[in-house]
Amino acid sequence: MVGPTNDDNHSGHTASHIKDQAEYHSTDNELLRHCHSTTILEQKLTPDPSFLVKFEKGDPEDPKNFNSWHKAYLTFQMSVLALAGALGSSIVAPGQSAIAEYVHVGEEVSVLATSLYILGWAVGPVLWGPISEVYGRRWGMLPAVFGLGLFSIATAVSKNAASIFITRFIGGIFGSAPISNVGAALSDIYTPKERGTAVTFLAMCITGGPTLAPIIGSAIVTDSRLGWRWTLWIESIFAFTIAIISTLTLRETYSPVLLKRKARRTREITGDGRYWHPHEKENIRIENAATQHFIRPLRMLFTESIMACVALYASFTYSLIYLCLQVFPIVFEEERGYSPVVASLPFLGILFGVMCALAINFASQAWYAKAMHRNGGKVIPEARLPPMLIGGLLLPAGLFWLGWTAAPKYSWVLPTVAGGFIGAGFNIIFQQCLNYLIDTYGPYSASAISANTTLRSLLAAGLPLAAKPMFHNLGVGPAASLLGGIACLALPIPLIFIKYGPSLRRKSNFAALGSE
Repeated sequence: MVGPTNDDNHSGHTASHIKDQAEYHSTDNELLRHCHSTTILEQKLTPDPSFLVKFEKGDPEDPKNFNSWHKAYLTFQMSVLALAGALGSSIVAPGQSAIAEYVHVGEEVSVLATSLYILGWAVGPVLWGPISEVYGRRWGMLPAVFGLGLFSIATAVSKNAASIFITRFIGGIFGSAPISNVGAALSDIYTPKERGTAVTFLAMCITGGPTLAPIIGSAIVTDSRLGWRWTLWIESIFAFTIAIISTLTLRETYSPVLLKRKARRTREITGDGRYWHPHEKENIRIENAATQHFIRPLRMLFTESIMACVALYASFTYSLIYLCLQVFPIVFEEERGYSPVVASLPFLGILFGVMCALAINFASQAWYAKAMHRNGGKVIPEARLPPMLIGGLLLPAGLFWLGWTAAPKYSWVLPTVAGGFIGAGFNIIFQQCLNYLIDTYGPYSASAISANTTLRSLLAAGLPLAAKPMFHNLGVGPAASLLGGIACLALPIPLIFIKYGPSLRRKSNFAALGSE
């Protein structure tokens, strides 16, 4: 056998050396790549605070720096979105008898067409709240208003009781989105000092919608060419129209979403990947949604004395409007024999009262501004409460007045004027309760509003079901007086919180301690 030559040995040594060098360089490259990826990971885990994207002073992209006319337009547009959801709650109420006859159920059961829609408002905030706080106000409202239009059509073409009730419940879930999110959107563009005026207009749409809708519904239902189905067609047309207009013209107002977009845009323009904003990592997680939008509101409702008392008061007054949807037909249609359209006109008394309350709510803004000035420019929730004393007197006065002038022997003017007192008292209390909760809970105001929405929706869904049996069995006078007595029991609530509110907030786990 011939052994290897020197050339063969040199060639083998050279090949081995080249292989070792390649492995060395490969290992070196892997190490460099690992170090580089580790540096990037560290940058991602600990981003440089100096590259945090935020609004500078006077930044025109900051929603709080929008000009006054633009803010007014956004307020109007978002309030009309809330109006679409509010109209949907009661526009079908005048058609309950026709629905009962069509699907062969009792009139007490047909009330579910209204109650289940309102019950959907108790469920909706759990869904739309996380969407609004992760993807922005537009995504939290506009798709839902389109959904409201679609399910209004679904109710309009329903052939049986089950489909009517199910589609109304789902429609209520969609209709709750603007009602629960517009208040938060207004806080995006207004300072606490300015917000009260904007909330006044929003409250008028939320409270005025359920009183205006029955008049529209009655005119539609009594027209032989239309009927009860057209109440839903009209609702769908209105929802689609405002949703399309808002899709084209409504700007995003949620600052974290705007800053996330600004961070991405800055990286693209500068080519520097270090610009960042924490909201870029936000996404909807089941545990996060459950904690913030379901468990936290319920915990606040059951553990916070401020939350429980104020939300219960606001919810009771709000539910009275839906109770009147069943009571006014008893007073004006059953007992006086008026036609459905004429019997619905006294709802204008409630609407007039709601609008008159605007004067008191606007006047209270000057008082609140002075209180903030005396408090060093900080919010002071208790300064929202004095108007509630006026509303707290008007509400039971209207209920007693309605109860004891409802008999046909009295002029129709008297119970209609009583409705004005109910509407005014209700709107004053409802709006000031909302402002008080927002001021008190600061960063947790979304949860506070969610808890309030859930409670008021449950009461507003339940009272209409009890209204007819209650008023038929007790009589209009005693039943209205019972409700007036309950309203009187709530009269001390503003006085209690004016005196003890600051100390209760200091003991709270959620109240904004810096508001004093």
